[in-house]
Amino acid sequence: MDQPPAYAVPAAPWHALLAPIPVDAVPVRKPVASPEILTTEHGAAIAGWEQLTVELSAGPAGLRHILVVLDATGQPIAVSDTVLYASGAESYQESVGGRLEPDGTFRGTRWRTVGIESEEEDEPKLDATRSEPSSADIAGIKALVAELLRRQPEQARKP
Repeated sequence: MDQPPAYAVPAAPWHALLAPIPVDAVPVRKPVASPEILTTEHGAAIAGWEQLTVELSAGPAGLRHILVVLDATGQPIAVSDTVLYASGAESYQESVGGRLEPDGTFRGTRWRTVGIESEEEDEPKLDATRSEPSSADIAGIKALVAELLRRQPEQARKP
């Protein structure tokens, strides 16, 4: 599938993959795991890691979720941007996500998934296509990281 379905039209300017987020959107910053997990041996490996998220709803037309994972020093180490469009029993999702390396490179994947629910089947039929992110995708995802870092609440910024 080269083109999205006709119903996968953004409900708002921000309801598109890698689009600028609304000016009034403030990221939420929280730990990547619960306090219970962080007290375990496995949780120690991610102690101090946090996530910045922006969740935007387009009502019944779909949603958008942007996620940036920060290590214990506040350095972004992973990012994803996902948009979902819905129309009746059909859905269409696009995403770009992956690791941000210390040298500034991005190692990630782009996905396009079409889902169709059927009354005859318990699980929706999914057609997923994986591809390498383009240079425009990588520039867009890095711009989102910079924007979420800029917008994070002042008290949450690490020195």
